[in-house]
Amino acid sequence: MINIFSLITGILISSTAAYLGTLMLSRKMSLVAGPLGHLTLPGIALALIYGFDISLGAFPFVVLGIIVIWLFEMKTKLPMEALTAVVFASGVAIAFLFLPIEQAEEALVGDISKVGLEDTLFTLFLSVLVFVVLIKSYSKIVLINISEDLAKVQGIDVKKYNFIYLASIAIIVALGVKLVGGLLTAAIVAIPAAASRNISKNLSEYSLFAILFGVLSCVLGISASQLFNLPAGVLIILVNAAIFSISSILKR
Repeated sequence: MINIFSLITGILISSTAAYLGTLMLSRKMSLVAGPLGHLTLPGIALALIYGFDISLGAFPFVVLGIIVIWLFEMKTKLPMEALTAVVFASGVAIAFLFLPIEQAEEALVGDISKVGLEDTLFTLFLSVLVFVVLIKSYSKIVLINISEDLAKVQGIDVKKYNFIYLASIAIIVALGVKLVGGLLTAAIVAIPAAASRNISKNLSEYSLFAILFGVLSCVLGISASQLFNLPAGVLIILVNAAIFSISSILKR
């Protein structure tokens, strides 16, 4: 029987991650969520050792990474994806110094089946917060993605919205470790958005289809996990990949 809390939590994370992915894909940053997911591993390891929520363990590490990347970007003007690669490697190395090997699977691919009411409420609050902030900031972030200079001419505070954007990524990555672990977070951000882009005619469809694909992959993945007794995170990614393959065939 499917744990209703797991399903609700998974849907909240998947849909918000997919919506965020539509912004990250346009900025060619979809894979940034991967290194940031790896950066959560030290926090996940501590959570597993001391028995507290893995998202709470992951969050400080990914926020610290985001702040460091944001500061380095302003200082060096290097591409964000390059700075992310620099920061995440140390996080992975630190994690495997003390991550219990018997708990490595949960850290790497997640375990949504352990989610309870408190986890669901916590996820609901953060997911809705990120979703509302992104809706209000979407057009401005899109313009910044197109041209920071043009955004500045329009009176947009580029530093502020870049920070909002990175903070949203941090929250979704921290939540995503519940669903797919620290290893696969990039997939729940990138794949639904990529599949949506294949079949969308306009920006509204792009966002809507991405959210729909995120939800669909989560529901099917968790259902298949119960049926075949396999890790839900892995199956969610495989369903996402199948949706992307179909969308590629139907590409407009």
